[in-house]
Amino acid sequence: MLIKDLYTLENFEYTDGVVEAEIHLNKDNDIFKGHFPGNPVMPGVCMIQIIKELTEKAVDSTLFLSETTNIKFMAIINPNKTPYLKLSITITEVENGFKTKNISSFGETLALKMSALFTIID
Repeated sequence: MLIKDLYTLENFEYTDGVVEAEIHLNKDNDIFKGHFPGNPVMPGVCMIQIIKELTEKAVDSTLFLSETTNIKFMAIINPNKTPYLKLSITITEVENGFKTKNISSFGETLALKMSALFTIID
């Protein structure tokens, strides 16, 4: 985990190229004290890092985000109001890495959609 104690992985399943994961955000993490004081918001770059980390766990490799073809932030993630997130990541192996399609949500709210290419670096 790049950012210590940002989240706890509550559930993780990887079957037939699809990750289904649930995470719990740590509302007391220092990242939320600066982004933004009194109104914490999950930084988009942190969500991208979490997707990378879950993909690495699934494929058991160290990865580098080499390309994104689509990122849509569709709802604000406030760890005080919506600390539990569900992530669904479809992973397809390609030469030297993995293509992914992610959908992140809380409750019935779609928060983030992202398509990316991760290159193997280990």
